[in-house]
Amino acid sequence: MKKLLLSLSLFSLGYMSYGQSWVSQATGFASESRGISEIHIVDANTVWALAFDGAPVTTAHPAALNIQEFTLTTDGGNNWTAGIVDVGDTTFEINNISPVSATTAWVCAINNTTNDPNNGTGVIYKTADGGQNWEQQNATGFQTAGESFLNGVHFFNANNGIAYGDPVGGEFEVYRTTDGGDTWTQVPGSSLPNPLSGEYGYNSLPTVAGNTLWFTTNKGKMYRTTDMGVTWTKLNGPTGFTDFGATAINGRLLFSDNNNGIIMGTTNGSAASPTYKIWKTTDGGATWSAPITYTGYRLLTYVPNTTILVACGAGTSSGGVGSAFSPDNGTTWTTIESNLEQRLAPAFLNSSTGWCGGFSTDSITDGIFKFSGNLGNEQFAANTVKLYPNPATSVVNISAQLESYNVKVTDITGKVMFNKVFSGVENTVDISSFATGVYFFEVKSGSKSETIKIMKN
Repeated sequence: MKKLLLSLSLFSLGYMSYGQSWVSQATGFASESRGISEIHIVDANTVWALAFDGAPVTTAHPAALNIQEFTLTTDGGNNWTAGIVDVGDTTFEINNISPVSATTAWVCAINNTTNDPNNGTGVIYKTADGGQNWEQQNATGFQTAGESFLNGVHFFNANNGIAYGDPVGGEFEVYRTTDGGDTWTQVPGSSLPNPLSGEYGYNSLPTVAGNTLWFTTNKGKMYRTTDMGVTWTKLNGPTGFTDFGATAINGRLLFSDNNNGIIMGTTNGSAASPTYKIWKTTDGGATWSAPITYTGYRLLTYVPNTTILVACGAGTSSGGVGSAFSPDNGTTWTTIESNLEQRLAPAFLNSSTGWCGGFSTDSITDGIFKFSGNLGNEQFAANTVKLYPNPATSVVNISAQLESYNVKVTDITGKVMFNKVFSGVENTVDISSFATGVYFFEVKSGSKSETIKIMKN
C-alpha cells in the first residue's frame, strides 16, 4: 500500500486542472510502497530515479528499510526497469545518483551504521551498462574515520565530475575528475574558502545549473563553483537564514540558470504552524531579495532556464497533497491538482517534459507520474474549446472557436491514440475502438493549448 501521510483520504475533495495533469507509470519495483526520492532526466527518453522504502510503519515493519534500488526508462516512461545498486555492502546508504546517459551513471554511498567509527565514510560507484553492474572508483577519498562524510556526487558530462563531503583537517573534502571517475584529484584548500568552526554540509542533492554547482551548509552558507569544481566561492544566505537543514531554520536552494534562483524555507520551523518564505537572487546567490510569504507545496523544482517553478506535496510535512506551478519565480501559483495523489521529487527537462515520484503498488502498477501538458504555453480563453459528452461511448464532439487546431489523444500510459489537424468549428473524434478508460485530449493552436480528460465507457 502507499505510504499514508494524511489522515484524510487522498482521493477525496480532489481537483485537477484541465490544462495540465500527471499520468501514472509503473516503476517496475517488485516490492510494494517503493517511493521515489530523486529523479534525473537525461533527455526526453532517458530518466533515472532512486527509490526508498515508503511502507507504513507497523508492528511487522517498525522502521523504513535501507534499500539500494533504482529504476530506469529509455523510452520516455512507457517502460521502466528496476535494478539494484550493488556497492558490495547492503548496509551502505545511497545518497544520490548522477546519470549522463542511458548506460552511464554514478552514485555515492555512505556507511550510515550508528555508532560505527567509520560512519559517514563513503564510496563512489559507476555503472557503464545501465545499472546491471557497478564498479567502485574512489580508492582513498572520504575514508578518514570520525571526520569524512561523503555528501554527494555530480557529473556535468561523461568526463567531468565532483564529489564533495564535510571538512577534514579544517578544509571541506572535495574531489574532481576529468576522466569519468577513473582518477580523482583532491581540490586544494587554497581553492576552497575555509569552513567556520563546526560547519558541515548536508548529504542531499547538490544544486546544479550548467557548469555551476552549489552545496549548502549548517551555517546558512553556499559553496559555489562555476568551473566544474576548479575554484570555489562562499556565499551568504539571506539575512536571518542561518542553516539549510535544522529544525528551526531550513530551506531548499534552487537555480534555473547560473544566476537566477530561490531559497524556499522557514526561519521558525519549530513553531506549531511554521511560516514559509521565498527569497530570490539574480546574481547566483551573492545577494537576496526581501522574502515573500509562501503557503504552497514544499517539494520544488525549476523548469531549467525559465522562471517556471513546479511544486509538489506528499502530505502535511510537505504542504499537503497535490501539485502547482508558478510562471514567475514563485510570486503567483496555479494549481495542477490537489488531494488526488501523493507527489514526490519533481524534475523537469523543459516546459512539457517532466516527472514526479509516487509509491508503487506492485511491479506493473504506479510508482511515478509523467507530466502531460505544457507549462510554457498560454491557455485558451474560457469556453474557446469544448469537448462533449464526458463520459463518452463512441464519439467525442469538439467545438472550437479556432481557424485550425491540432488534436492529440493519449492514453494513461502516454501512448498516442489519435493525432490530427482540424479546421472549422465543429468536429468529432471516433473513440469507439478505444478500450474503456481515461484519455487525454490535447487541443493546440499556435502557442496556446488545453488538455481535457475524457472518460471512455
